[in-house]
Amino acid sequence: MVDRTAPGRERRRALRRLTGAVAALGLTLPLGLSVAAPTPAAAAAGDLKVALTSDIDTLNPFLAILASSTGILRFQYESLVQYGTDNEVVPGLASEWQTSPDGKTWTFTIPADRKWSDGEPLTAEDAVWTFDAVKDEEALQQANGGLVTNVAKVTASDPQTLVMTLNSPQAANPGAELPIVPEHVWADVDAATYANDTDTVGSGPFVITSYAQSQSVELKANPNFWRGAPKISGLTYVSYKSTDAAVQALRTSEVDVVSGLTPAQFQSLDGQQGITTNSGAGRRYQAMAINPGAVDADGKPLGNGNPALQDKALREAIMTAIDNKTLLDRVLQGLGRPGQTEVPSVYPAYFGFAPGATERTFDPAQANQMLDDAGYAKGADGVRTDKSGKPLKLRLMGRNSDPTHQQLAEFIQPWLRDVGIDVEVSMVTPNQVNDDSTLGRYDLYFTGWGIGPDPDFQLSINRCDSRPNADGSGSTSESNWCDPAFDELYDAQHAELDPAKRAELVKEAFTMIHEAAVNDVLYYADSLEAYRSDRFAGFTKQPTEGGVITGQNGYWGFYDAAPVTAADTDPAGGASDGLPGWVLPVGLAVVVLAALGVVLGLRRRSSAADRE
Repeated sequence: MVDRTAPGRERRRALRRLTGAVAALGLTLPLGLSVAAPTPAAAAAGDLKVALTSDIDTLNPFLAILASSTGILRFQYESLVQYGTDNEVVPGLASEWQTSPDGKTWTFTIPADRKWSDGEPLTAEDAVWTFDAVKDEEALQQANGGLVTNVAKVTASDPQTLVMTLNSPQAANPGAELPIVPEHVWADVDAATYANDTDTVGSGPFVITSYAQSQSVELKANPNFWRGAPKISGLTYVSYKSTDAAVQALRTSEVDVVSGLTPAQFQSLDGQQGITTNSGAGRRYQAMAINPGAVDADGKPLGNGNPALQDKALREAIMTAIDNKTLLDRVLQGLGRPGQTEVPSVYPAYFGFAPGATERTFDPAQANQMLDDAGYAKGADGVRTDKSGKPLKLRLMGRNSDPTHQQLAEFIQPWLRDVGIDVEVSMVTPNQVNDDSTLGRYDLYFTGWGIGPDPDFQLSINRCDSRPNADGSGSTSESNWCDPAFDELYDAQHAELDPAKRAELVKEAFTMIHEAAVNDVLYYADSLEAYRSDRFAGFTKQPTEGGVITGQNGYWGFYDAAPVTAADTDPAGGASDGLPGWVLPVGLAVVVLAALGVVLGLRRRSSAADRE
């Protein structure tokens, strides 16, 4: 949870800028001409290049599941309400909202000056169209179907007023999370197949202009964004096959931001000239999911999971044979927090087990005993057999774009072999992991979700009605698990308006998932990231203390970013590097001497000014 800048970087950066300015003056100005600092508007130009080391499944907001895709779409589309820099609910498309006394009617006000990036008016009708599309078309429920299950009706009483009627009261603001799209674009296309990757229209600070698969995604600044246009001209996501390649690109200034670093990569960048590293409390959990016997929305078997895993005793034994503390210490080198439920410690109100719950501990002897008692006998080769007499062999799947997945597998494979379970490891593309896990084509796989400030959505994708269709379309299930008792607990927390009582119910619901032994939460990794601080500054963290720049619940990280020349320019028009903003009618020699004096002054006070 620290933001590290290379020692002396500010001094060296100032010296380079001043030296360059003096050289430019010598080339372009005759003696006696006035010298003025550059204006903030001129300094604000420039694209921020961000390394992308994961696949894009789609840029269609109705279908996007992968964090790489949804993270980009957060810059393009706002919801009715947003999560602020400290994860509080703040205005989005709606400037204000009210709730009826019975909690079933929500009224959102959309200001008349809201515009889409193409200049068309943004009205309540756009939100009505979006909600109705998700509610009425099963094909559009893949990403956000769980957000509208409690929505009975959405109407626009006028262009600026949206009225949402719920089936029952709910604690979470129903205007959060669902990206609102422009009706004048989406009503004229097949929303279920629309690529949404060229010259798009959005409401957020940036909009997508082009996408080249496995190469790049380009976004330009939206001049109509209601909070004001960004200080940078755009974002360019550049694809790399590995984080090693992305780190090298950062070192050579080919990109400006890299996230998802391994501890070794993070430490190698710490203290490098022109680079600032940030270790922030992450909002994601890392887990190993176990296929409990996936079925589709019609209750028919889905995929090819090993049927032995339908036995909870076997799943419990597998989790007991895995040492989560060692994984945190050895794979993450301690840069994270021990795992409990799906809710990370960054959300303290919902973090932790319900009272009376038992946390699993690493105990190979107990795991062996559990397997013996459940009837999984060991063969002569040390591999156990299932209850049909077949060798107990399982497949473990991970993403080939994440080095930690291979490292995790290298620990887990021998641990499970020690208790008589043979494991075959395969590392595949993120898209294949997404497809195979959705369709139940796995035994074990590494998974993780970014959790929002309100846990309702994450709980909703564990309901029985979150199961997908046979072809993978429709809803999304977190673990292909279903329990009617969980659905009842979900409904209870969903409608509970007392924050303390609701927090208790939320913990009970997540504890039920833990006790079902379908998702072994290994740890909550710190978000390890780095950026070229000699090129860009002004990044906003979420939360503001000890938070992250990338992977936020919103667009704050890059929205406030600015080229260093703009970030270091005094609002009154002067450059904060020491050159005065007023005009000096002096000769070049005097300018040189003044610049040298400023550098010497910076050198003397560097111990107090080494900061962003």
